[in-house]
Amino acid sequence: MNWRVATFNANSIRSRLDLILGRLEKHRPNVLCVQETKVRDSEFPREAFAGTGFEVVFHGQKSYNGVALITRSRPEDVIVSFGDEGAEGEARMIMATVDGVKILNTYVPQGRDPDSEHFEAKIAFFHRIKEFLSENHDPAAPLIWAGDLNVAPEPEDVYDPKRMEGHVCFHPREREALAEIKEWGLIDVFRLHNKEAKQYTFWDYRLPKALERNLGWRLDHILATRPLADASRGAWIDFEARALPKPSDHTFLVADFEL
Repeated sequence: MNWRVATFNANSIRSRLDLILGRLEKHRPNVLCVQETKVRDSEFPREAFAGTGFEVVFHGQKSYNGVALITRSRPEDVIVSFGDEGAEGEARMIMATVDGVKILNTYVPQGRDPDSEHFEAKIAFFHRIKEFLSENHDPAAPLIWAGDLNVAPEPEDVYDPKRMEGHVCFHPREREALAEIKEWGLIDVFRLHNKEAKQYTFWDYRLPKALERNLGWRLDHILATRPLADASRGAWIDFEARALPKPSDHTFLVADFEL
């Protein structure tokens, strides 16, 4: 069967609810990974998904961060915060099994400035992901890591690589940290099917006419273990959604597999 995964940084699920519901209807993904829901679990708009044919599980906090999985099949084995649900901290990770596939959805810290403690926390988060995968999962099994990873991996993934080199989200330490996780056994599904430069998932609100001038970054990713990468049939960026009313600064990344 054709099996579709998408990821989207909503920058507030309540502000982007109509956009999400419209894209669910248009694309009919089996799994949509959402980041930056920015809402406590008690206030998550669960009722909006009633009658849509989609299930929803989430892990959030007030005003910041927050992740959710919206799925056509019931998600199983749901964990948050790397299985340490009782730990205090930011809501940046949720994982579940959907149709026999492990789905890891993360919102990686942005990092703010390479000389800051926030950047060190970002690097530590990447190390935590690598440790989590190495200790608990097998790269020979079907697994997807998706989300806003806040890293443009290669020069073609940012609109001005010479000027951005060393800046947050295009810093050598971040790129190296992401590459080390990929070495565990993950393949960039978008790049497997799309080799062209200037294909982005994020355009900064603060940059004048960023979308029209295509001054973007490829910060959102769908990475898959070899069994799923071999079963992938395509991947694409939903540019149209970024130009709709009340958009996020990110747009949807979509990948198709034959299961």
